[in-house]
Amino acid sequence: MPYKRNPIRSERACSLARYLMHISTSMVSTASVQWLERSLDDSAIRRIVLPEAFLAADACLTLLQNIAEGLIVYPMVMEANLNSELPFLVVERILVKMVSEGAANRQECHERLRKHSHEAAAEIKLKGLKNSLMDKLLNDDYFTPIHSLLPNLLDPSYMIGRAVEQVEVFLDTEVDPAIHSYKDSLALNSNITI
Repeated sequence: MPYKRNPIRSERACSLARYLMHISTSMVSTASVQWLERSLDDSAIRRIVLPEAFLAADACLTLLQNIAEGLIVYPMVMEANLNSELPFLVVERILVKMVSEGAANRQECHERLRKHSHEAAAEIKLKGLKNSLMDKLLNDDYFTPIHSLLPNLLDPSYMIGRAVEQVEVFLDTEVDPAIHSYKDSLALNSNITI
């Protein structure tokens, strides 16, 4: 496809991964009939599969490294996608806020949110319109008690919880120690010859 950026390398990595998954079945099949007996019925398959598996895994990882090295992040596209889905993601927060403020019956509020959400989703999917869920809630008097709170409820930072801290802890306690002995190799780039 002309619009794809890494089709050859991505498709090759996929193909090698598929091959790698396939050849593992040979070893499983061999192990299933050996019954821990000392025989040589596995010698040929081991001489073929083990080197092939390491070569395929190495090639696949080299391709993935090469693809990742050229990764481009488009923050504007990410923000647009987030903003188009965010109203749906905060529906539960709206429900909780309405009920905790004593402004609504949970079941009735859930039903109204479901109705507005489905209408907004249909407009997006069937008509190609922008997400109108927040407009629907602002135009529904039922949600008046939280109209002033909607901008805060739409803050995406409330959706990530402790993700930032958890990632930092994982990097510090797991990743950094694991790659410490390879730190001199980390700056190396992968070279792919087609």
